[in-house]
Amino acid sequence: QVQLVESGGGLVQAGGSLRLSCVVSVSLFSLNAMTWHRQAPGQPRDLVARITTDGRTNYDDSVKGRFTISRDNAKRTVYLQMNMLKPEDTAVYYCAADKGPYYWGQGTQVTVSS
Repeated sequence: QVQLVESGGGLVQAGGSLRLSCVVSVSLFSLNAMTWHRQAPGQPRDLVARITTDGRTNYDDSVKGRFTISRDNAKRTVYLQMNMLKPEDTAVYYCAADKGPYYWGQGTQVTVSS
């Protein structure tokens, strides 16, 4: 079983920044990858960013150049730095651990006002 706890969400004005954190209960090296997803009301949960065990990253086109996923293996923590936020980034953000099956955090709300 893998447990994940997200933090760092909040209310920010358009153009601002937030950094989300996700603390994982197991070594990040035991996972295939870590991912961040988001879900707006009435919308499916979409992949935002992904980082593999060897540090490769990929991003949804909507956040490329604005969001950065990173990790601290010693702290078992994955981050999502979000810059130049837009109102359309408003959603509940979830981190997930890919260990074959996916394990999910509880989510953290990000609201971007115009």
